[in-house]
Formats: sequence, structure tokens, C-alpha cells
Amino acid sequence: MPTVLITGTSTGFGHLTTELLASRGWHVFATMRDLAKKDSLERALRDKGLLDRVTFERLDLTDQSSIDAAVKSTLDQTGNTLDGVVHNAGVAVVGALEDLPEAEIRRVMETNFFGVLALTRGLLPVFRAQKHGRIVLVSSQSALSGQPGNSMYAASKWALEGWAESLAYEVDPFGIDVIVIEPGPYRTEIWNNTIWVEPQNSLYRSWVRTLHQSVDWHKAKMSRDPQEVAAAIVNALETPRPRFRYQVGFFAHLDYFLRGRVPTWLIRRGTARYLGLPRTR
Repeated sequence: MPTVLITGTSTGFGHLTTELLASRGWHVFATMRDLAKKDSLERALRDKGLLDRVTFERLDLTDQSSIDAAVKSTLDQTGNTLDGVVHNAGVAVVGALEDLPEAEIRRVMETNFFGVLALTRGLLPVFRAQKHGRIVLVSSQSALSGQPGNSMYAASKWALEGWAESLAYEVDPFGIDVIVIEPGPYRTEIWNNTIWVEPQNSLYRSWVRTLHQSVDWHKAKMSRDPQEVAAAIVNALETPRPRFRYQVGFFAHLDYFLRGRVPTWLIRRGTARYLGLPRTR
């Protein structure tokens, strides 16, 4: 039975990927920051007769001791082997940079970037010793093009992809694959849980409120079934020769096509017009 560790499994892509992999014969170490939130996934697995194929572990990507404990517990149970890791957990904060609290900026970068590095470093010795392993990173359409009000999330994903492209050189001689999944808008909980920073006295308040309304409309109209992303992650883990990068959904494919072909200023102008943002010059 192949084994995989997945972060952020309480909802969304992580939840669905856990179910799908368990149904395909994998043993999944489903991790989340708060194990009190495992009920929905646990119930779904029990209803499908898959609960014995999933082990729940607590893992907080902003806490090195939590990462170390989750890695040790997982490897103790697998006999010091693991076939893959899916870095799925992610958070966001939206607003103008001048208004963003420092703590929120650091929370996004610690979870989406530095936590991924720390967990990967904890697992690389095992992958290297067994001469195989898949490191699957759930990135985003925002790694392909900047997004208004979403600078920290985009920065974390751009950093993640630059690191992933570089890491691939280092680990390739050991039979380790690095794979990036780039979803567009999907119906998950991340944006429902995202903090929107709109201070009453901010010079950006009107701009951010317009953006908030437009993004809500865009999500409602354009968001797709997250099962598509779960299927892409499973394919990345199971296909014999995976690509480095997979776009999932229309908007991710569009941004990937436009990048390098269309000037950034033109993409920015088109995005602002689509979202109804004011242009002052």
C-alpha cells in the first residue's frame, strides 16, 4: 500500500484528495493544524469504508516542533518509508499592502512557504535513502500573474514555485520528483476563511470594497468543482512520468498562456477592467 502525507486535509482539496487516494489503495496521513476539525473527513471516510486507510496527525506548519513530531510519528508508523507528500495547506489575507498587519503578512509566508520548506527538509532524507518520492505542491493561478489586493498570497506562491524549480535540480539524481499544481478559482473554504483588511480610515478603502464585491461575483460565477484539482493531484502522484507543472481550470490555463506573451501592463489593465477597479492614470 503506497503512503502519502497531505497537509491541510480538514476541507477543500486536501479533504477530497484524501478520500480519492484512500479509495485507490493509498494509506494517507491526513494532517491538519486542529484535529478537532477532522469530523467531516472522518465521517466521509467512515461512510465509504475507507477509515482504516487514513491516519490523522496534527501538523502546524508555523511550528517547527509540530512539523518534527508529525514527521516522526508518520515515519515510525510506515517503517521509515514514504512515497509522497502533498503540500496543500494554505492561507491568505487580502487588502492593500499599507493596511496589512505585520502578523498577517508573516502568517501567510510562514504557512505557504517557510512551512513547506521545513516539512520537505524533514522528509528528504527518507526520499533520498529509498531513491524515490514525489513532492507535490499545490500552488495557484496567482503564481502565474499578480492579483490586486492579493499580494502576499501571490508572493508566497511565486516564492514556492521559484524554490520548487530550483529544488528539482538538487533532488533529481536521487529519483525524487517535484510537481506543481496550479489551480484557478475553485469552490473551497480558503476564500471564505480569508481575512479582508478594510480599515475605516484607509485611503484604499473604496478600492478594496470594490475589489471585494467583484471577487465575490467572480467566485460565484467562475469557481469550479474542486474534485478536478483532487484528480490532478492523484494523477501527479500516480503517473509514471509526471510533468513539473499542471494548470487546472480555465483561468490557470489562460494566465499560463498569457505570461511571457502579453505585456504585464496590458494584463494588469485587463484585470482591473474585468474587476471594475478604477483607473486614475
